[in-house]
Formats: sequence, structure tokens, C-alpha cells
Amino acid sequence: MAAEMKLEIRRPGKSPSVFDVDPGIYTVGSEDSCSIRLAHDEIEGRHAILTIRDESFSVEDLGAASSTTINGSPISGRADVQPEQEIGIGPFVLIIHARRPVAPPKPLPEPNPKPPSPKAPALEPSPQPAPTADDALATPPVRPAMEQRRSITKQIHKELVDRLDIKRLTAAQVDHAELSRRALDTIKTIVKEVAPRLPPTIDPEALVRTVYNEALGLGPLEELLEDPDITEIMVNGHGQVYIEREGKLVLTEKTFMNDDSVLAIIERIVSPIGRRIDESQPYVDARLPDGSRVNAIIHPLSLIGPCLTIRKFAKIPFIDKDLIRFGTITPSIAEFAEICVLLRKNIIVSGGTGSGKTTLLNVLSNYLPERDRIVTIEDAAELRLGQEHLVRLESRPPNIEGKGAVGIRDLVRNALRMRPDRIIVGECRGAEALDMLQAMNTGHDGSLTTVHANSPRDVISRLETMVLMSGMDLPVRAIREQIASAIDMIVHESRFSDGTRKVTRVTEIVGLEGDLITMQDIFEYKQTGITEDAKVEGQFRPTGAVPTFIEEVASRGLTINRQMFDPQQWKE
Repeated sequence: MAAEMKLEIRRPGKSPSVFDVDPGIYTVGSEDSCSIRLAHDEIEGRHAILTIRDESFSVEDLGAASSTTINGSPISGRADVQPEQEIGIGPFVLIIHARRPVAPPKPLPEPNPKPPSPKAPALEPSPQPAPTADDALATPPVRPAMEQRRSITKQIHKELVDRLDIKRLTAAQVDHAELSRRALDTIKTIVKEVAPRLPPTIDPEALVRTVYNEALGLGPLEELLEDPDITEIMVNGHGQVYIEREGKLVLTEKTFMNDDSVLAIIERIVSPIGRRIDESQPYVDARLPDGSRVNAIIHPLSLIGPCLTIRKFAKIPFIDKDLIRFGTITPSIAEFAEICVLLRKNIIVSGGTGSGKTTLLNVLSNYLPERDRIVTIEDAAELRLGQEHLVRLESRPPNIEGKGAVGIRDLVRNALRMRPDRIIVGECRGAEALDMLQAMNTGHDGSLTTVHANSPRDVISRLETMVLMSGMDLPVRAIREQIASAIDMIVHESRFSDGTRKVTRVTEIVGLEGDLITMQDIFEYKQTGITEDAKVEGQFRPTGAVPTFIEEVASRGLTINRQMFDPQQWKE
């Protein structure tokens, strides 16, 4: 059981502040992204790292101009800390209070210790299972070879950490190219030293890549991220990695060395974008440099170890022609969607988890004119728009003091003061729905967003619920009037049993009759059966309804083929 711990921060000229803290790694500095933000001219952007464990504490100086001290003694690099000792960072003092004793600290390092001469790791063999009488006839087992490879990789990785303090260099914001060069050179040196003792089944060059990916990349996930056919990666603890390929879940042979290896990779993902994950904040949404969406959750919420889910995006963003080729939409639906965007209709893309909402939102965003000023608002920035006049906003979680949080709702309100032509909210799932509807009703036409829902009708119910979450005591009719006036179109997407994704409804919001919002489907997809190889069969069809705004098309200088709305003339 973790000790009950508190962190006291003594600020110059102010009363001390005391916070509950859980085990974790906390960056300390003047940047807003730091877990513990200390605003002062003497404090570097990233000044130090405070590590709190169940049984021990340590602080690491990142080479700041004003050094870090423990009870007045300057430290170089990392040093252990005891409860009640004063950690000096510029004019600030940090003190850890623990209810029960922790392990005694190691002696403080000398100012310029002589580095130990590196030795090649011993490469202890991994334990092998006892042979049985049937082994002579059995196929050679694969698992022991994997365990042996994992054991060797772990030993070389440990030797790399001993020779090159990667975490400290990363936190000190050493140039990534220089850090990569140092790490790769060190790994090659270690592997060269142990090469004569490597089993013949292990390729030294492959071993170098594996250790490098563990140290600076995303470990065994690197190969999966490079595979264009994989759309999702799911890590369930260190010993289980699933992927989604062609809409189907498949268990891979990839594994991590241990839970700490998974945690290191999670920290490597979230740190550059100012997020943190520890026992006080055990889940986080983040993104990879290519825009792929990441969710991580750790102990104590996850009982099987750190879990990581990566929703991959294509390296080249999909366009409407790709979705037509996939069978997600038809040319007529694409043409109609483009007309709606150019007419500045407010559009909601709805669907269930993994149905392709974000991809479709990206495709619709491609129809936005280059001359428009576009503001995107997201929890973790994943939209990839090609327009030049683009402002991207991203929410921010609170720091250790519970301050500094900036939510989607704050960003929506701020976006209204940025003179936007179009506002795109990556996902609407809370009180920001009210501000979004207000924006759509006050001259910001042509906005786009996504909503989780099972059908277009459910979108209305979800929006009503989210508006009520804002705390405003509004009558239901007033909310429905706002929705009917603000939303023009709902494009609903579904994921089918064979893994394909299709737009099943294109629905127009017609108006409000009494207390009921009236809607009409313009296009729909009807499933007719399943083939022998389990593929879904169906057909896109117009319903015969014509959009109420059809007369606006000509007045805006646009053209549309009206036959696309006639079921008798449908040829696709």
C-alpha cells in the first residue's frame, strides 16, 4: 500500500501550499506544461524532475543555471531525497511529507564523479524448460526463443541506461537528432561487444533496431505503426498486443519486456505535448506526431497493467475518392456533402466508436474554401486539414495544483473572438454543446463537429443531454429550438460486422413542429444480406426527399444534379 504523502511548496513572499501527491514522475519548471509550475525568472522552462515512489524519492537537476539543492547542498544530476528534507529550486522550497519511513538515500554524488569504465553485459541465459520424453518428436517451441530474445534485449537496454542517461537528456530537451545519434552509437558499441556470445538465431542488426526502438521509439509498436494495413493497436499489459486489420481484431506475437517498458513508452508519447500520467492522473488522451490518436490508462484503474490504445491515421489523409473506393459513400453523396459545406450548412457527423467519424470529418473539411479562416478545437489534435489559413487549438489538463486546465468549452468561447469563418470541434461530448449551438446561431455558419450516437434521432437526444450538462436550467423546448435552428445536416456512419464502414443516413433537420424536431432522410444505406465469405451486401439509395434548401444552390452560383434525389433515376 502506498504511503500517504503530501508535497509542500514554499513560495517567496507567500504562504506555503500543501498538496496530496501520488507516486509518479513530476516535471518542475516555469513552462505551463510542467506538472509543478514555478513561475520565476530564475527557474528554467524545465528545471528538474521530482520522482516519487512508494519506498523512495529522488530529484534530478536538468543542468539549470540556478542549481537544485537538498538542504542547501547543490546536486549534480540525480540524488535521493528523504522526507522533510528541503529541496531548493531557485527561490522555491519543496518538502515531501510521508506518514511512514522510506528507504535510506544513497550518498550524494561528488560534483564531478569519474565515470566508470563501461563493461559489456554478461548476457545471462534465460531459463529453459526441462526437456520431456516427447521433445525429440515435438516441433521446436517458439516461446523459449522469444523469452531468450526478450532477456538479451532487456540486458542490453539496461546497459544502455547505465551508460547513457536517456531520460535526463530527454527532459533537458537535448536535440532529438543528437540524442538519437548518441543512443544508436552506444547501442552499436554494446552489441559489438557481446556479438561473439549472441545465439546464432539473433541478428545483431535486428537487435540494434529492437533496443533502439525500446529506448527512444515505441518499442515493439514501431513495426505495427509502419504497417499501412493496421488501423488500430491495443496493448493490454506488457504481454498482449492486439491489432485491427481490415476491421478484424488479431492477437500479435509482439510483447514488451515488462510493465515499466510500457509506462516508459506512454511517458515518451505524452510528455512532448505537455500531458502527464501517474497515479494521481492515471489516464490520458494524447497524439503521435502523425496525428494518430492515443489513449493510455494505468494502475490503479487498470488491473492488468498499463493499457495503450492507438487509433492510426493514414500517412496520406483520405479524400472523398478514397471513401468512394472503400464503399463508405457514393459519388452522389460526396457531391451533395460538398454542396452542403459550400452552402455553409452546419453539419454533425455521428456514429459509434470506431465507425470512422474523424476520417469523414477530415474529408468534409477538405471541401472548405481556401479563403476561409478555420479554427479547429480538439482534446488531442488529430484533424489534418490542408488549408493555409488554419488555427489549431488544443485543450490542456490541470497541473498538480489542480490549476491551469483549459477545456473544450473555454476554447469554443475563445474561438468566437478570433474572427473565424468556420469552427470545427473534433468531438462534442459535454457542456461545450451549448456554446457550439450558440455559435452556430450567431453567424458562424458552416461549422462541423462529431457526436457519438446510434442514429440521427439519437443525436438530438445527445445534444439535449449535453446542453443540460452545462448547468443552465433551460426548458426542453428552448433547447430544441436552438438545435433545430443551429443544425442543418446529420451524416451518420456505421461499422458493420465485416469491418466495413458506411454512411447509412444523410439526414436534414427540417424544423420544429410542436415539441418535436422534424427530420427527413435524403440518402440511406439498406443492408440486404451477407455473402458466403461474410461480407455485407447492401445498397445506397435516395429516399425521394429533396432538401429544403435546394433553391439556395443556384442563388450561390453552384450547380447540382437533381436526379440524384430521384429513386427512379438512381444508377449507382
